[in-house]
Amino acid sequence: MPKLVRILHIETSTKNCSVSISENGKPTCIKELNTGAYSHAEKLHHFIHDCLLDAQLSIKDIHAIAIGKGPGSYTGLRIGVSAAKGLCFASDIPLISINSLEILANSCSVDEGLIVPMIEARRMEVYAAIFDKNYEWIRSTKAEIINEQSFSKLLVENKIYFLGDGAKKCKKVISHSNANFIENSFPSTKEMLPIAYQKYLNREFEDVTYFEPYYLKDFVATPKKKKS
Repeated sequence: MPKLVRILHIETSTKNCSVSISENGKPTCIKELNTGAYSHAEKLHHFIHDCLLDAQLSIKDIHAIAIGKGPGSYTGLRIGVSAAKGLCFASDIPLISINSLEILANSCSVDEGLIVPMIEARRMEVYAAIFDKNYEWIRSTKAEIINEQSFSKLLVENKIYFLGDGAKKCKKVISHSNANFIENSFPSTKEMLPIAYQKYLNREFEDVTYFEPYYLKDFVATPKKKKS
């Protein structure tokens, strides 16, 4: 195992297009952009190139690629995973995957209570999971429709921190003194670094040939509106 482990990180599960490089779990550079629209097809490969350039590295100096595997945007995930797999195949390096909700959860630091990261889905639906203050999984990922009773039993005894672009839906319908909402947060490669490094040390690698994004639900195409 190399003394200095360099990992290239990619996260495209939401409208945030994020790329970074780490050395032994510490950041060396990061490029990310969230314009409120999906710009991954235009920006992702430029960000990868710019990060390598800023770090004065080539792809041959990278020991693994880490990808935010979803759930999230079908198109965003497809673009990110395709780029990651292409780099892994071309350079014969391992692929590491991390649940995008776990990435999002690690952006929230709390002393007590539960962390519920939420990624936007259709209508009143979100992709959500539950973590404790130490980022340990309490409940696995689910696609769920938000209503007034959502998380009601947990809210009786716990402060809950809802975060992500799906938290806005919760804020509209969940009213409880223990409910806290952090709306303007998205999965970022900044939170991937220590997780990916530990996975590298543990050799938790994906089969690049067969790896697919964690879509959670089947893709449903939305018909384009006709121009008037």
